[in-house]
Formats: sequence, structure tokens, C-alpha cells
Amino acid sequence: MSKNASQNSTFRKQILVRFGDCDAAGIVFYPRYFDMFNSLVEDWCREELNFPFSEIVMHRGLGLPTVHLEVDFWAPSVFGDVLSAMLSVTALGKTSINLNIILQGGDSVDRVRGKVTLVLIDRKEHRAIPVPGEVRAKILKFQTDMNRSRGQSDRKRKAKA
Repeated sequence: MSKNASQNSTFRKQILVRFGDCDAAGIVFYPRYFDMFNSLVEDWCREELNFPFSEIVMHRGLGLPTVHLEVDFWAPSVFGDVLSAMLSVTALGKTSINLNIILQGGDSVDRVRGKVTLVLIDRKEHRAIPVPGEVRAKILKFQTDMNRSRGQSDRKRKAKA
């Protein structure tokens, strides 16, 4: 695992809040957090999955769009803050990846919490496609233990039903 992954299956990066991220009130304008989320996902794909967006889009003709997003804003961030960004996988489907993303301030207080669903698509066909096996194995390293055991319990319940 790289220096950005920890033992608890979380990808971590530091994000500097820039002047252009802030609105007239002097705090991060909420859509800028979505850019931060996307940059975090791009970094994770490049640095940990060896599946960079440039390869996904330019060479394979695929896409990895966000298809669902839930966000809670807990505390404001201001120009000059350095946010600790954390990404973990909560579920991996055949074509989709569910993520938790948390941005914390230097005071370790959560500023933003998000739940993101990505789907791998064939851009020409405009349809979802399976996540390649070599990428799946790397993604599973970031699935939190809590969610991994919950998924196993769900499969056992479905098998008994």
C-alpha cells in the first residue's frame, strides 16, 4: 500500500482550501466540495488502483461518473485550511462502487461527510459495464471491515431465504 493508504483501508490526502474555493462569506462554497471529492477519487484511482482517469477515459473509452451523492455539511472551512480527506469503500457491486468520503479540518472535526456511488460505463454504448477483475481486487483493499462483514452477513441471509 502507498503512503496514502492506512492499515484501516482508508485512502488519505491533504487538501488545501484555496482562495477560489471560497464565496463572499469567506467559507468554502459548497459545490467546491464536490470538486474536492472528484479530485480525491481521481487520485485514489491513479495512486492506489493503477486505473487513472486518463486511461479510463482516453484509452479505454470508459467513464466513472457519480450517479448518486449524499452530503452533510457539519462545519465551515475557510481559505487556508488544510483538510484531511478520507475515502473508503462501503460496497462493491458488479458495475458500481459505493464510497464514504470525509473531509476533516486541522482540529479533527468533520467538515463534510459524503456517500458517493460511482458506476463504470462504456461511453460509446452509454451502459454500465463490470469493473475489471484486476481493479476489483485493489478496490476491495479499501472496503472497510465493518462493511465487508455486513456484506457477508447480507449474502448469508439471502442464501437462507
